[in-house]
Amino acid sequence: MSFLEAGMLICFGAAWPANILKSLKSRTTKGKSLPFLLIVMTGYVFGILNKVIHTPDIVLVFYLINFIMVAADIAIWFRNRKLDGVRTG
Repeated sequence: MSFLEAGMLICFGAAWPANILKSLKSRTTKGKSLPFLLIVMTGYVFGILNKVIHTPDIVLVFYLINFIMVAADIAIWFRNRKLDGVRTG
């Protein structure tokens, strides 16, 4: 197991709950970038595939947790975009 890789994923993962809460409370897409979220999600997909194909270990769990949090933030982005549309017209 790579402790440094696990540490990186834990640090990144610690930021997502706050980001998700901010998205839920703000109820807008302003200040959020869907392309950025999709790029981050793609990076987690590559990390997951690497773990599955080459070095399966417990670190895969951290990739999956982060992937789920980014997916939730993306889903909230689409909800917020709909809310933005309701407010503007």
